[in-house]
Amino acid sequence: MFSYLLFLLILIPFLALSAWASAKVNTTFAAYDRVPVRSAMTGSDTAKRLLGNRGVTDISVNRVHGRLTDHYNPPKKVVNLSESVYGSPSVAACAVAAHEVGHVMQNKRGYLPYKIRNVLVPITNIGSRLALPVILVGLILDLTLYMVEAPVGQYLVYIGIGLYGLSSLFMLVTLPVEYNASRRAKKMLIEDGIIDESELAGAKKVLSAAALTYVASLLVSLVYFLRFALVFASLLRNRNN
Repeated sequence: MFSYLLFLLILIPFLALSAWASAKVNTTFAAYDRVPVRSAMTGSDTAKRLLGNRGVTDISVNRVHGRLTDHYNPPKKVVNLSESVYGSPSVAACAVAAHEVGHVMQNKRGYLPYKIRNVLVPITNIGSRLALPVILVGLILDLTLYMVEAPVGQYLVYIGIGLYGLSSLFMLVTLPVEYNASRRAKKMLIEDGIIDESELAGAKKVLSAAALTYVASLLVSLVYFLRFALVFASLLRNRNN
């Protein structure tokens, strides 16, 4: 019981970080979605111009339902922009659209971390939303672990190690991919005259807030992985004794 309480004390700050990161994405996007770009380019205009200026003619730009559901789908060769981004001529919308084009360019240029991530999960807009499922599944597994007999409990530990090992690996690979896509986005936005230097600070804030959600997801996933790994080590000690 003491070890579980200690685990909760360690986990709670990371849960708080995850909640704060999710809230920050929404508030930062909302703030800069009210700031129009001087070029009057919408999210869809931005994506199309960036792609066209780089000779990319086989990728389409579509509108999808939802808010901040933007993602690049390599198998279908489409950049999907959410309703909150597609038709908005704001700093926030242009930043998000450019970020997705950044992923297109990673794919076109053979960026190795992007290739690795794509092997793990081909469509990766789920990354920034992993924190909540990671938390819920971990809590369910943890609670169930103390309610079942030993053989079933051992299987749950194995599931926890496998699940959180894979999710941690995915997030570790995702972080450099996301930061690299954001760097590409900022450079392309300036090069192509979509935003100017005075608007770049707002774009950076939007992209940094989004990246923080991946950091939070990674930290929560790692805490759970270590939790189940320690339980597994305890089971081995008990078996040997």
